[in-house]
Amino acid sequence: MAKSNKSLFAQIINDDEAKTLVGISTLHLPETKGKKITKVEQASLLGEEIAKEAKKLKITKVVFDRSGFLYHGRVKAVAEGARKGGLIF
Repeated sequence: MAKSNKSLFAQIINDDEAKTLVGISTLHLPETKGKKITKVEQASLLGEEIAKEAKKLKITKVVFDRSGFLYHGRVKAVAEGARKGGLIF
C-alpha cells in the first residue's frame, strides 16, 4: 500500500515471481466519480474493490503490508474494506 495526500494505492503482489497481480488506486474508483466523499470512505471502497479483483483471480489470503504507516485512519479503512470484501490476512 502507498499513499499520498490525495490518493491511496493498493496492490496484490506475488513475491515469488515478483509480479503485480492486482493494482488499484482511489483515482480510478468508479464509485467516487463526481461524488463528494471523505478520504476514509474512499479508502474503504478501495479495500472492497481490491478484494473483489482478488476474488476474480481466486485469491483469498494475503499479507497486509502497511508500508510503515500507522494502523489508523485511511490505512485501517483499507484493511477493513478488504476484510469486508472477503480477503483474509
